[in-house]
Amino acid sequence: MITNKRAFIASAIALASLATTGLATAQTALDDVMKSKTIKIAIPTDFPPYGFVGTDLQPQGLDVDMAKLIATKLGAKVELVPVTSANRIPYLQTRKADLVISTLGKNPERLAVIDFTVAYSPFFQAVFAAKSMPLASFADLAGKSVGVTRGAIEDQELTKLAPPTADIKRFEDNNGTVSAFVSGQVQVIATGASVAGNLMARNPQLNTEYKLLLKDSPNFIGVAKGEDALRLKVNEILAAGKKAGDLDTMAKKWLGRPAGNLPE
Repeated sequence: MITNKRAFIASAIALASLATTGLATAQTALDDVMKSKTIKIAIPTDFPPYGFVGTDLQPQGLDVDMAKLIATKLGAKVELVPVTSANRIPYLQTRKADLVISTLGKNPERLAVIDFTVAYSPFFQAVFAAKSMPLASFADLAGKSVGVTRGAIEDQELTKLAPPTADIKRFEDNNGTVSAFVSGQVQVIATGASVAGNLMARNPQLNTEYKLLLKDSPNFIGVAKGEDALRLKVNEILAAGKKAGDLDTMAKKWLGRPAGNLPE
């Protein structure tokens, strides 16, 4: 019995020591970055305008610009790590990346496994049309044909906000909606920022621009659980960037609208 009790105590001490060691190493990310002068940042390369491969075969987009800004402010070289939606969080958990800047939304499930900085950019659904078309409010959609993907968030929001005389044409997928707009079948398109960014990049002759906001869903930067020093440092950089107008400039460049009042 005594032997068993001793074994139990020894096991408990070992577990406590392991937990303490884990806590001690949990705060090393910022120190490691500052010592190595390199920060590994996971970014998307298949999700324009946030992250994609340009004609020069180099990553570009809003998330890429944000990664470079953070590295510059830290005085470090950025190592861009391409990720997908499926592996971006595992890359953070396994230390293959120090930060994830890849259109991450914040929700309770993700908060259970990683931490988040304040928001750095908007992710939104909106109404887009040619620059020459005046659309100052949803009332201006009266009598105009608007393409939207059936059942998508933008369809739900558009249905609430558009006047009864707007001619809403619903398509079965994003490709169908985009094709209808590009071919002139509809005058206006209601879609997400990524789809719109890709549309505008591939069809510059249409002179498409952001017109009306349907719904905002901001993006946050992912940080490994417990890495508070790095998280707070990035928050400082984002706060300074917001004050200096850097976040608005990036959003205007890639999304056609300022970042606006992002949540913390």
